[in-house]
Amino acid sequence: MYGVKNFFDNDDIKMIDQQGPFTIIEYLRDLSVTPMSAQTAYFASQMNVRRRQVICDLKKANITTQAGAMQWMLGNVNATTGVKGVGDFFGKAVRGKVTGESAIKPEYTGDGVLVLEPTYRHLQLLNTADWNGSVVLDDGLFLACDSALQHKAVMRSNLSSAVAGGEGLFNLSLNGMGVFCIESSCPKEELVEITLQNDVLKIDGNYAIAWSGSLDFTVERSGKSLLGSAASGEGLVNVYRGTGKVLMMPVG
Repeated sequence: MYGVKNFFDNDDIKMIDQQGPFTIIEYLRDLSVTPMSAQTAYFASQMNVRRRQVICDLKKANITTQAGAMQWMLGNVNATTGVKGVGDFFGKAVRGKVTGESAIKPEYTGDGVLVLEPTYRHLQLLNTADWNGSVVLDDGLFLACDSALQHKAVMRSNLSSAVAGGEGLFNLSLNGMGVFCIESSCPKEELVEITLQNDVLKIDGNYAIAWSGSLDFTVERSGKSLLGSAASGEGLVNVYRGTGKVLMMPVG
C-alpha cells in the first residue's frame, strides 16, 4: 500500500498523452528558479520549452527502457536486464553496437509505478498497430516500450551510399503489437505524416523520425547522375520506397 501527494494532483502538472501503460505529463512552469533565472524560465514556458516525464503503469505491461532512463520506482517493481540467455545477450550486444543504442535495455516487471527522468525534449507515444506491427526509428530516439515488442537491427539496402552520406548503416526496429515512447526535438503538433502506396519519398537530411518496416530505406544521390545532383544543388538524400508511412519533422 502506498500513497503519493503533490505529484499526480499537482496543479502545475498536466497530462498531455496516455496510451497503454504510458502517461506523459508536462510541467507547466518551472518554479525552481532564482531571481536571475526567473525571466528565462517564464519565456521558456511561454514558448513550450517545458519539462516532460513518462509515468509507466506496470499493472498494464512490463516495460523496457533505454539504459539510465529510470528516475524512481514505487511499489512492487523489479528491474532485470531482459537477457534470456547467452545467445540473447550476444544478439543484444551486436544490435546495440551497430544501432548506437544501449546494448542492454533494462526491463521492469511487477505491478507498481515506474517514473522516467524528466526531459525538455518532446515525448511521443506511438502504437505499432498503426504501423502494421513494424516500425523503424531514427538513431537515438527510443526511450521506452511495452516489453512484448521485439527489437531488431535493420540494415539499409545500399551500404556504400550510407557511408558516403555519413549515415549509420543500421536502425532500431520495433516489431509486434504494443505502445512505445520516443524522444524528439519536434512536438507532435508539427510532425508531418506521409503515406506511401507503391511510391517514393526523398528527404534531404535526417528529418524522418520513424517509418514503416515495410519501406525500403536507402541513401542515394538526389539526381540520377553526378551532373544531375550538381545541377539541383543537392547531394545525397534519404529515400523511402514502397508502401507504408513516414513520420517527419518539418524542421531539424
